Amino acid sequence: MSQQGNNTKKLTLVPLILMIFTSVFGFANMPRAYYLMGYAAIPWYVFGAIFFFIPFALMMAEYGSSFKKESGGMYSWMEKSVGPKYAFIGTFMWYASYIIWMVNVSSTIWIPLSNAVFGSDLTSTWSLFGLNSIQTLGILGVIWIALVTFVSTKGLEKISKITSVGGTAVTLLNVVLLGGGILVVALTGELAEPITSVASSFINSPNPSYQSILSVLSFLTFAIFAFGGLEVLGGLVDQTENAEKTFPKGLVISAIVISLGYALGIFACGTFTNWNEVLGGNNVNMANVAYILMGNLGLKIGQAFGLSEAVSLAMGTWAARFVGLSMFLALTGAFFTLSYSPLKTLIQGAPKKVWPGKLGEIKNGMPINAMKVQAGIVIFMIILVSFGGDNASEFFSILVLMTNVAMTIPYMFLSIAFPKFKKKQLEGKVEKAYVAYKSYGVALAASIAVTGVVGFANLFTIIEPALSSKEGMVQTVAMIAGPVTFSIIGFVLFTIYENKSKSKNILNKKAN
Repeated sequence: MSQQGNNTKKLTLVPLILMIFTSVFGFANMPRAYYLMGYAAIPWYVFGAIFFFIPFALMMAEYGSSFKKESGGMYSWMEKSVGPKYAFIGTFMWYASYIIWMVNVSSTIWIPLSNAVFGSDLTSTWSLFGLNSIQTLGILGVIWIALVTFVSTKGLEKISKITSVGGTAVTLLNVVLLGGGILVVALTGELAEPITSVASSFINSPNPSYQSILSVLSFLTFAIFAFGGLEVLGGLVDQTENAEKTFPKGLVISAIVISLGYALGIFACGTFTNWNEVLGGNNVNMANVAYILMGNLGLKIGQAFGLSEAVSLAMGTWAARFVGLSMFLALTGAFFTLSYSPLKTLIQGAPKKVWPGKLGEIKNGMPINAMKVQAGIVIFMIILVSFGGDNASEFFSILVLMTNVAMTIPYMFLSIAFPKFKKKQLEGKVEKAYVAYKSYGVALAASIAVTGVVGFANLFTIIEPALSSKEGMVQTVAMIAGPVTFSIIGFVLFTIYENKSKSKNILNKKAN
């Protein structure tokens, strides 16, 4: 009976692939990619899979299998590979990316809600107390953060059901996107966005903002961000049956499936959406493009079946509502989970004395005091960003770019630490539970490739706006400010901890 229970916990190839797919594949990435680059986004996603997804996933597999008994996750991996200060700064940066994520989502979650209720994005017309729409969304974001923090400190049992429902609905969105695209082409016999030539369609972007080489190279960050979540895959190694063969096979198959899925999804967007007609207006931005695009799918299906204009428009409205409701439920569940999970991981992984006062206390399984401070930081950033400009498209672009850069930089910490980890592994100082890179040279080459791809992608993303226009300097500063600020905070916190520990050790020696 015990043996049977153990067997049921082991992942075979197909369930492993499904888990990786669920963790990495994101629906909103496809409409955003099509909006930014059109069909030309496809080659960059393939590039990201080959030079980032596969080598980085194999690194995570080695980390996770060697340190599977450690509770600190990323922190333990980097601490035992490089050192505690490096680990703390890297993990703190990883946590900081979720701070940026919360700032982003707390201001954009109202777009799916508006689509769910009204069938379109009306947030640009919202106004509270005479404030403009961006400031209004900022105020709503502040209220949202306060509500989530209050509820999260009381318990999250009911939220898990919302997460499950939202996840299922978003999965159906992928089916609707691909199936709807095929249906429209089958009924109309043509692509809404025609393919004129390989160069013009799959290399050049229809977006006026992505015409220079530098701007195109900056798109690589979006391709990398689409493969985000790889750092959690290492924990699946010890849960996989015959891991030495099954796990790498699962990763490679998943990479191929996810890459093809993204490529087909981006292409499907063009089957029913002409870029200039639908996405070329000033009312479209990265936050609402998924709803506009899926609303257009409903409209095109109605027109393809020869339905009246009124019925076709109604189908588009209900398609947008379905997307809005699905995304709102998924984001709500994710928000409640991420309001405490990364913070708890950081607090439990790092030395307890790093945290000043009662900040590191865990009550009822929750870092309540730290969550309150976190809420204050997020609220401050929301107010700073939402009251800093009037252009909605620029506002949402800054938030998304801040999130992409902040979330991808921690990957560099893990990839840079990998050669030292591999050296210790080859010397027998680290367990060889699962080995993907057989030699130090191969491990070093993979580390350089991943670090280089992520580093150059972020560099292009950061400097491109400043070189394009004077106004773009604001975007550049915003993308730099978040990661730099939190890395400094992490460095200062751990340095203070080190100095206190040294002083205490000196006093103890003198006392003895």
